Amino acid sequence: MTPTADPKPVEHLDTDLYLEVMAFSAREARLLDEERYREWLALFTEDATYWVPGIENRSRHDRSGTHAPHRMAYFDDTIADLRHRVDRFTAPTAWAEDPATRHLHVISNIEIELCDIPSELTVRSVFVNYRGQGSIDSAVLYGRRVDRVRRVDGHLRIAARTVVLSHATLPAKNINTFF
Repeated sequence: MTPTADPKPVEHLDTDLYLEVMAFSAREARLLDEERYREWLALFTEDATYWVPGIENRSRHDRSGTHAPHRMAYFDDTIADLRHRVDRFTAPTAWAEDPATRHLHVISNIEIELCDIPSELTVRSVFVNYRGQGSIDSAVLYGRRVDRVRRVDGHLRIAARTVVLSHATLPAKNINTFF
């Protein structure tokens, strides 16, 4: 997921590639909003990782940062883990999803950087994830994503996703959602 030492900003990239990445991101958000999870999973590579670290409030002088791989994570998934989560969401016994959660994913501020591997890109974005269930239960989650996107058989696929929530304390009962 490491961008090149001298990343080329999007204005130096092919406009068609940028539009392709934007369309890919919009389609992914729609698939999640429509609970088309199996189609969403097809957007990932077989070696994909999906990491959502917990955020720690730390002083600016503390160089260890707000999150790190060796600390707590809400999710540290492989594609098999993502499939398992989708199976649970879609099972008839998923009582927490009845009534169904209403999702709205907004993806913005998309930036693309070339990677050292020619078939891969680093795609940075921000998101808003609204979740509503029943009449009054709702939550809004905000954050940033850094994706390593790989071209596989001519199609863009997500090889790695890091989601950094803006919340140190979650404003929701749970995060039974995908970002």
